[in-house]
Amino acid sequence: MEVNLRPETESRLQELAAKTGRPPNDLVDEAVAGYLKELTEVREMLDGRYDELASGRVKPIDGEDAFATLRRKTSNDARRGSQVRTSSREWCRLPGKRKRPI
Repeated sequence: MEVNLRPETESRLQELAAKTGRPPNDLVDEAVAGYLKELTEVREMLDGRYDELASGRVKPIDGEDAFATLRRKTSNDARRGSQVRTSSREWCRLPGKRKRPI
């Protein structure tokens, strides 16, 4: 198989090959394999999420409402940030875990 790269991409590939001592073909093969693996994982995750929505197991939320909630929480956290102090003796509850000191 032949792959055509833009000149700047090929130049970067050659530089990396020289620095690592690895053949450019190996670097390209590894990069494409990693990209395809990641793409497959993302596709599977998105298909699963779609199936959950389609089956009704998960309810969709409005994007604007979600961002408004995040902005509100961030704003509240920022205002409280200067007032909140934690000492090494305070404890917190981690989901599914025993209590641990902060």
